[in-house]
Amino acid sequence: MNILAHRGYWNENIRNNSSEALRTALEKGYGFESDVRDYNGRLVISHNIADASSADAEEVFRWLAENDDRYCFAINIKSDGLKSLLMGCLTRYRITNYFLFDMSVPQMVEFDELGLRYFTRQSEVESEPCMYDRATGVWIDGFWGTSWITEELLKGHIGNGKEVCIVSPDLHGRKDYQDFWEQLKNYRIDFSKVMLCTDHPDEARAFFRED
Repeated sequence: MNILAHRGYWNENIRNNSSEALRTALEKGYGFESDVRDYNGRLVISHNIADASSADAEEVFRWLAENDDRYCFAINIKSDGLKSLLMGCLTRYRITNYFLFDMSVPQMVEFDELGLRYFTRQSEVESEPCMYDRATGVWIDGFWGTSWITEELLKGHIGNGKEVCIVSPDLHGRKDYQDFWEQLKNYRIDFSKVMLCTDHPDEARAFFRED
């Protein structure tokens, strides 16, 4: 199981999606999910509308390269028109351990044509993932529950050659996320193909014995 730190490694002293949060995630041995937009012609990290205080995304790609591209960067696409800036960073720093997700369908088509790695989505409202056959993997997000995220579902995706990244219920503010972790831990699946995105990476690492 590959643990991704949601918006970096943050706490009451470190703001999420900040340069410090992303750098700290790498220092602690985690890949991460973060939000990418453009601001004044450059890529920045920002969940909401970007401003001058938004973290520089190119700096993050440089850190990934300094860590020999060992840690996955799940790149949440928050605006259209980023393909040239993204291609520039991915190429310049030779980053291959990444995937793009949450982009619009026209952007997904453009990324596909460029040969970029992207994940399609599956949720309660997206039961048929868009462009599934062409996607590298599937971002699985239970907005209201996780009962539908079964062993058979995950085996099916993995059997189809897809990587899988599962949104931990804590990202939606649910306190019973460990109940789902326990369920997931007992699945007989190839966990080398599975990622879990969580706000509690240390807890998840210990729970899934990722030390």
